Amino acid sequence: MRALKYLVMFMALAAGFAGRPAAAQVSDADQAAIRQVIEAQLQAFQHDDGPGAYGFATPTIQQKFINADTFMEMVKTGYPAVYRPKSVEFRDLKTDNGVLIQQVYVVGPDGKPWLALYEMQKQPDGSWKINGCYLTQPPDQNV
Repeated sequence: MRALKYLVMFMALAAGFAGRPAAAQVSDADQAAIRQVIEAQLQAFQHDDGPGAYGFATPTIQQKFINADTFMEMVKTGYPAVYRPKSVEFRDLKTDNGVLIQQVYVVGPDGKPWLALYEMQKQPDGSWKINGCYLTQPPDQNV
């Protein structure tokens, strides 16, 4: 239930999200790396690769969910649109108070559209990791 509490809290925060475009502030290489990390995690979900998907999360997220099995259960039950999307479209990379948010439009297995807001963090080794994914209703339904 603790994971569900975090999910609800994250979704509430995302509902009020309004960011500024960050593309000009992030190098092309970093933008590509951010996209690659999210794509790789989505692929790991598709293959039920818990350790792989968990490995793309920041240490903070890993500590909250303790292990790959707990993390995968949270994603399966709380984020079916991310766990098994019918379609995925990368949208804007934005920043809000210095936090990078990659917007990804997903259509869940039930056909319902969502805007997945991926909070991205650059790690000390220069790699990018996902520090949370918050689902919100897209402002428009047009892809």
